[in-house]
Amino acid sequence: MKSKIYLTALAGVITLASCSDDFLETEPTEFISSDQIADASELNPGLQAANVAGLYSTMYTTGSGGTDLDHDDFGQKGYDIYSDMLSGDMVLGALNYGWYSGIAQLQSTIDFTDTDNYKPWRYYYRIIFGANNVITAFGGNDVVPETDEAKHFMGQAKAMRAYAYFYLANLYSEGYEASTPILPIYTDTEAPNQPLSPASDVYDLVISDLEDAVSLLSTFSRTDKSEIDQDIAKGLLAYAYAAIGDNDKVKTITKEIIDTGKFPIATAEEALGGFNNITQPGWMWGMDLTLDNGLDLVSWWGQVDVYTYSYASVGDVKSIDDDLYDAMREDDIRREQFTDVYEIGQKAPTGKFYDPAREIQGQRYIETDYVYMRIAEMYLLNAEASAKTGDEGNAITMLKVLLNERVEDASYVDALSGQALLDEIYLQTRIELWGEGKSYLAMKRNKATITRGPNHLSFPGQSFSYDDDRLTLEIPQLEIQNNPNIN
Repeated sequence: MKSKIYLTALAGVITLASCSDDFLETEPTEFISSDQIADASELNPGLQAANVAGLYSTMYTTGSGGTDLDHDDFGQKGYDIYSDMLSGDMVLGALNYGWYSGIAQLQSTIDFTDTDNYKPWRYYYRIIFGANNVITAFGGNDVVPETDEAKHFMGQAKAMRAYAYFYLANLYSEGYEASTPILPIYTDTEAPNQPLSPASDVYDLVISDLEDAVSLLSTFSRTDKSEIDQDIAKGLLAYAYAAIGDNDKVKTITKEIIDTGKFPIATAEEALGGFNNITQPGWMWGMDLTLDNGLDLVSWWGQVDVYTYSYASVGDVKSIDDDLYDAMREDDIRREQFTDVYEIGQKAPTGKFYDPAREIQGQRYIETDYVYMRIAEMYLLNAEASAKTGDEGNAITMLKVLLNERVEDASYVDALSGQALLDEIYLQTRIELWGEGKSYLAMKRNKATITRGPNHLSFPGQSFSYDDDRLTLEIPQLEIQNNPNIN
């Protein structure tokens, strides 16, 4: 992958260092200081390659959430597990080792001293400050660089900053309420501690950054799927508009992505193919992991896949909610993605996510890849937005493009309308994207009430509204202690 090549070439310049005592570092150690190379960047934008590569590598780096070393602290995919468990769709099937127990039991989310609140906060703000380094080096937020190379680095940095603020807004607020203060905003490397800004300001920044990125990346051809190009920026923008209810724009943007024809829906065979290889055509954004990345037990695969040396393989199974599994039609091939491999009443994703060798505990060092975004998400977002804007014909068409690859007969969708159609789209979003960190986003934007199935160890059969404070993370204690503007 390109970022790995950059990091190798610039090993003397960019290294991952341990956390300092400051809670939110304005000069994260993954990145070259913007003051150090701002002037040089104007003459040679390529000097920012290491900083941009650092943004991508942080997404899978262990310890990027500020611990040394919690086994759920490994970047974006670790917080995908957090959100999947909070949505109720992923079940922690046992409590042998403790990882994710506070999340699954809905205890961490009501205790601001719990480090489960600290890790994603630290991770996403690390991304933000790294992106600010790049943006500042090219002149700041309002500058449009002159060269294509500089535009491409600026576009990627703005998209990554928006990505981080978007996830923070979802994880740390109980749903979009424009006037509710939710997060401190930092858009440069010199800003002092900031107060909480209202959700409207946070999303205004997210949308502005992503619209800028779409423009700046219009001539960018990425070298591999680890990088953000215009399609990925548009995908993130569609999610942002969906979160604030601007569904007409969601329809337009997702259709633009679909109409490129670059990314086909995963076939039935691919849906059972392991979700382990970034070359799968329907993957839009992900990370090509190799032995050089040095991942092992402390990774997403080390938590979820029984065919990897993992916590799942020794009892702490990450399984599908029984009610969600039962909601699948009998002819749905996605039923084959889950089996009760250990005969403990917990259906693990043995047919969805697996190391290709399929030997229990066989993969010791991670070579299976990470998925961050798939084209199926764009079809489902388009269907959802279409239904919400009264375009039910298009909603049905888009949903059936997916379902024609998942069930023998998708004609049942033709009879759906109104709330029943919206409910089906939400259900199919949860089924199709299980384990990919997207159910939580759907729960929040659809203002859903979730009911935990009988295989949950905590609160089985109980229902929770999307805005229940137990489903939202708390601003962590260290941020409150160190930021006088919000304590």
